[in-house]
Amino acid sequence: MKTLLILAMIVATAAADQITKLAVLRSLSPGEVHAFAPGFNLTLGFNEGASFGMMSDFMAGRPLLMVALTGALAIIFAGMAFRADTRREGIGLALIVGGAVGNIIDRLRQGAVTDFLDVYWRDWHWPTFNGADIAISLGALLVLTAMLRPSRSKELSFDRT
Repeated sequence: MKTLLILAMIVATAAADQITKLAVLRSLSPGEVHAFAPGFNLTLGFNEGASFGMMSDFMAGRPLLMVALTGALAIIFAGMAFRADTRREGIGLALIVGGAVGNIIDRLRQGAVTDFLDVYWRDWHWPTFNGADIAISLGALLVLTAMLRPSRSKELSFDRT
């Protein structure tokens, strides 16, 4: 059961990420801005760096290096997910891996990650991001909360019968 849950979370996360990116790639042109709500735009962009554009200059033109680095981390986190003691930790790690896989697919397909979510306040814009970045961030938060407050309840344990 635990293995199936982890695998399902990884696949569902990567699939949801790819579906949203495909919809955006079919709907927007690079640099095009669609105001969605106050403080939130849809804007198609491409990122050759790590999450939120970090290391973009260094990684420009090196998508296979990013695939190798991201893939190695995804394998490590997947191994940790399958050995997790609590659902919170396992699901958090699965979200991280699923997000990483979604971004790896982009890099292999087009050499860069598709970003399209633009959050801003006045003239300040957070770096454009995507569903994979949300999954990775949420997964990291779940893992962190699992580490800071270990489950005292069997309800959160994978060993629940």
